[in-house]
Amino acid sequence: MNDAGWTTSVGSQKRRSARGTDAPWYHARQLTDAERESFRLTTLAAQDAKRRAENGECVQPKHPVNVPRLDPLKLMPKKRGNGLRTLSLFSGGGGMDLGFDRAGYLHIASYEILSVAGDTLRRARPSWTVHSGSDGDVKQVDWRAYRGKVDVLHGGPPCQPFSQAGRRNGAADERDLIPELVRAVKLSEPPVFVCENVTGLATKRFSEYIQKNIYEPLSSTYEISMFTLEAADFGVPQKRRRVFFVGFRNKNAALSFHPPKPTYSAAHLDGGGTPAGLKPTMGTREALGLADIGIDGLAPTIRSGFTGPRHTTSVLNSVSAQRAWEALQIWPNGVALDRDRASQYVTKNGHFRLSVPDCLVLQGFPADWPVGQTVYAALGLIGNSVAPPMAYHLAASIQVALSKASS
Repeated sequence: MNDAGWTTSVGSQKRRSARGTDAPWYHARQLTDAERESFRLTTLAAQDAKRRAENGECVQPKHPVNVPRLDPLKLMPKKRGNGLRTLSLFSGGGGMDLGFDRAGYLHIASYEILSVAGDTLRRARPSWTVHSGSDGDVKQVDWRAYRGKVDVLHGGPPCQPFSQAGRRNGAADERDLIPELVRAVKLSEPPVFVCENVTGLATKRFSEYIQKNIYEPLSSTYEISMFTLEAADFGVPQKRRRVFFVGFRNKNAALSFHPPKPTYSAAHLDGGGTPAGLKPTMGTREALGLADIGIDGLAPTIRSGFTGPRHTTSVLNSVSAQRAWEALQIWPNGVALDRDRASQYVTKNGHFRLSVPDCLVLQGFPADWPVGQTVYAALGLIGNSVAPPMAYHLAASIQVALSKASS
């Protein structure tokens, strides 16, 4: 998914305040007086806890500084270079870029309008060509310059036009940039394209949209497959299901392509057995190196810190997610910048407080992926990214198909 989702052009960026509430698509949540008072008290309590922590009043950590048991890089062992070149649109925090990189692809360029995302990619991979800010605005690029220079074009346009949180206005939403990815494909003519988004796009509500905006403009040139992937099926300890569209110009390659099969299973976390040939996906607590409390499970889908009316440091996205976090005894609000600060910032209920590195691990990124020094921006980049191990296995499947077609 796109880096920030809600940012579509430099012009629209300038129209919005730092809080984002003057955007034309924004509608405030309708809260009851009781809900508003509850949120107010929660905010005040969190502010007080943070103040006490910063003043050194919490001398002893509430919990030890954790050492994760999961190393996401082991979920995507680095492959030898395969000579295939990638062009990345809506690069965000780099989930798709990292997955293809680990799978042996050669990075040609990334385009991302958010400067904070561009800075992350440059810090992570100084050798990469990264266009961000006004230079990363996909609406302004003449993609013909990449003809014959790219093998796979991939991107996750903003998901908000198709998600419940984004009000599902589809083409009527100014953040709908799928047509821009299609324009890039038509002009650059890559052998393969990949488009990723939330599963809401694959529902009946948007079947006409898909036909009009993806299949009609591209199906005369590309053989297109649509399928969904679940991050936990590739070892990521989080519930995160996404839809992919993969198109091949070569029909033989398309016939040879198969979506990646699961390499892991989370069935054991629900009391089932791990299917033969698959490894067990770690639960959230195990992945983060937390004590065994007799219960574990996948993390709820991590929310982007860019959503909502203010710069949130919460990863909570629903009431059901709140219940899941509570069962795991993990506090999803007030994520800390690092693990040392998390251990000092005491939660009211004593639950483990998440840090940015913890959220990276739960998303399938290495814990040191350089998402910056602002928590809400870091969570924005993490929560809007494709889980890298999922992209890695998709990249491997594409390579197999291209190899078979050329042999």
